Amino acid sequence: MFKSRRSLYRKRRRRFNLLTMLAGIVLSLMIVELLARFLLAAVGKINEIAPYKGAPRDFTVYRPKFVDQTQQLYDGLPDLGDLAVQRDLGVGYSLLGKQQSDFWRINEQGFRDDDPVPLVKPKNEIRIFLLGGSTAFGQGNANNQVTIASYLEARLNQRITQQRRSPQKYRPMTLPPSEPELKQALALPPKIRDGKYRVINAAVPGYTSGNALAQLALKILPYSPDAVIVLGGYTDLMTPSDQNLTDIPNTEAFLENATGHFWTYLTQQLKHLVTKTYLAKAITYWVLQPQPSVSQRSLVMRGDVMPLKKYLPQKSDELERRLTRYRNNLRHMLRLTAGQGIPLLVAVQPEITGRGNNKIKPAEKEILQQLGKVYQKQVQANYPKLVVAGQQLEKGFPKNIKVLNLYTIYQNFPELAFHDAIHLTEAANIHVAKSLYYGLTSLPKLQVASFYSNLDQ
Repeated sequence: MFKSRRSLYRKRRRRFNLLTMLAGIVLSLMIVELLARFLLAAVGKINEIAPYKGAPRDFTVYRPKFVDQTQQLYDGLPDLGDLAVQRDLGVGYSLLGKQQSDFWRINEQGFRDDDPVPLVKPKNEIRIFLLGGSTAFGQGNANNQVTIASYLEARLNQRITQQRRSPQKYRPMTLPPSEPELKQALALPPKIRDGKYRVINAAVPGYTSGNALAQLALKILPYSPDAVIVLGGYTDLMTPSDQNLTDIPNTEAFLENATGHFWTYLTQQLKHLVTKTYLAKAITYWVLQPQPSVSQRSLVMRGDVMPLKKYLPQKSDELERRLTRYRNNLRHMLRLTAGQGIPLLVAVQPEITGRGNNKIKPAEKEILQQLGKVYQKQVQANYPKLVVAGQQLEKGFPKNIKVLNLYTIYQNFPELAFHDAIHLTEAANIHVAKSLYYGLTSLPKLQVASFYSNLDQ
């Protein structure tokens, strides 16, 4: 009797000691967290630390944040960044409208644009939509004004100003009858349609040609575009052939495995509880200083990213299926645009293995070293086949589609061009915008037609 009471007392005492110890640990952590906040506020760093998400700001501000229709985070999906993305059954996913950061602004239609885009086009406006993935979107760029779309719009409107100021420098509408004067007139560049050009950045990070096709049909054509540009190709090469478009990652797996989803949710909530403390943020920010890998920077829609070479097709038949998917998606885009008399400009985006060795910078050499020889060899062998897939359509429909090969556009570029495998510096954006400008202005449907004054000619 006496022994049983003593053993019961010891058990209670052990429980009390354990609870006391746990309470002490929690209380100590709370005190340390309060001290951390006090010190950060005292040195004026609390506003710098508050938005920190375990990686440099210019990286996390462009990473997706998956939200539902009520703009709440999806349970179990990682809170990767600041760019709010919501599931859209028609196109896979889309950007949430009316959001902004110190790097980008998304208008109410979900386009990267400072101003709204009315459905009814203003009378004098010439609308050009830029579709594509993160490169077209302007991943890593400082603001909306230094993206490809913005530079292209500025260049087109400069052309209109030049045409109005110096019409003699451009081909006249009525061609002269005499042969010497006719040759001189035909040597001049044709005028493009007069009006106010607006280039709308409708690109969405992570989009493949399958996403862009659905977006074109459901979300772009109602805005009555005068031309459509599709800048992409890389995600088509990196995405398995059984996926026609990119979706919010892991949603189907969660639906099929409710138990796994529940445990993932619990562990992520615990992780967020720890990583969102100012103490953890301060240690990570100043001591650990983790840097995203080149794979994480290049494939922005993925949470846990493998080395990029793992996403490349490992067999020739898989490569062919991916190329066929890309070609078919472009063909469907061509049918949609040609049916409405809209010219289509397809540009295969730049990629770092096409940089060459003439002007490459040390930072870009480091990126290539991280990517590895296997990745470089496979991309250099396979990437030009994306161009061929588009050019096959151009040969069949030369009046409706034009294809640009931008893979090697930076071989002699004197400045830094790449932040990672595919994302561009602001100077490199200007170079792409220049190529797209020449591509657009060569499209007959954007040019002003000239007529012979002598009908016999």
